[in-house]
Amino acid sequence: MPSATTMLKLPAVVRMDGTPALWARLEASLRAEAAQVGSAAGGQVDMSLAELQSFDSSALTLLLSAARLCTAERMKLKLHDAPAKLRELARVYGVAELLWPEAAAA
Repeated sequence: MPSATTMLKLPAVVRMDGTPALWARLEASLRAEAAQVGSAAGGQVDMSLAELQSFDSSALTLLLSAARLCTAERMKLKLHDAPAKLRELARVYGVAELLWPEAAAA
């Protein structure tokens, strides 16, 4: 893992009804990571999606919000171990290249 000291994780379930509380926790974690990285441009935050089993489109909203926050903090969000169904949902919604730009470049 490049510059992140911890791997953030999404829980097994991400559904619309739990997204606001989950975003509050995730936003706090991302801001803490940003403070830890400091002003060094190009810092990376790693997030594991390995535990994610049950989700709806709110998971994409959550990840896009996280990516946007990281960009605003001059960091890069790198998603690891995304379930195939999540990648397919992102493709259908037309946002896969925003969440996995390295795959779009390949």
